[in-house]
Amino acid sequence: MKFSVVKFLISAISCFSFILTMAQPIGKVIEKQTIKSTVLGKDVNYSVYLPADYTSSERTYPVVYLLHGFTDDNTAWIQLGEINRYADKAIADGIIPPMIIIMPNGDSSFYINTYDGKENYEDFFVNEFIPSIEKAYRIKAEKKYRGIAGLSMGGYGSMIISLKHPDLFVAAAPLSAAVWDDNAITGMSEEDYNDEVGKLFGRDLKGKARLTKTWYDNSILKIVAEKKADDLKKVRYWIDCGDDDFLTKGNCLLHIALAEKKVPHEYRVRDGVHNWTYWRTGIVEALKFIGDSFR
Repeated sequence: MKFSVVKFLISAISCFSFILTMAQPIGKVIEKQTIKSTVLGKDVNYSVYLPADYTSSERTYPVVYLLHGFTDDNTAWIQLGEINRYADKAIADGIIPPMIIIMPNGDSSFYINTYDGKENYEDFFVNEFIPSIEKAYRIKAEKKYRGIAGLSMGGYGSMIISLKHPDLFVAAAPLSAAVWDDNAITGMSEEDYNDEVGKLFGRDLKGKARLTKTWYDNSILKIVAEKKADDLKKVRYWIDCGDDDFLTKGNCLLHIALAEKKVPHEYRVRDGVHNWTYWRTGIVEALKFIGDSFR
């Protein structure tokens, strides 16, 4: 008899938990949308997360531009990061406000303009993509309701774009960002340099010859060093990188550079490496930081 009661209670609890799970509002994912880019001379794909009440309301929403990493595409944050599941729960729990999340395909552009002008992704993103997106969806098209985040290459992208365009974003949350100092660039192997960043800063360069004008124009540490503290304070920053990540040194240097200028920012070093487990477990806190900035 006791055994039957226990089984009944377990079944009842399981059923109740299932009902609660099913009752959680589910947002809409549009995995593939396309924008025709005049700047890039090609079509660019992007993915969209719309909060659960988007289709039933007439309100406008804040937006976060969420950038993927090197070798991935616009679907990575959905397929590997499960961003829709995390956003649904965080919104339902009141951790983050309902928001639209836009995930553009950045290829391997690092979201900047290349030295030879063949791929001006930064120009596309700022002058073409954001305005088009904010006309296509019910978005609060103002700095105070616009955030940017990303991982690895996308972490670099979210940091560099917000540094160069502080008038556009209230907050930025780079995760495991590709932040390099001069020594990291000059010390890269020829293969790594050409495969990863040669097309950005200048191909087949060695040593200090790699420290081109394009490199310095897009060096996060260089820009922070040269900008006035008051200008750096125009964007709220959340910086998060694992203690065993190969990019932890650059992120630490960024933290130190901001701290020395007394620029308020959040800096997190959690246990982890450069992988999706780290990013999935960090994205809600990053979105919460951005969401609090909206408020």
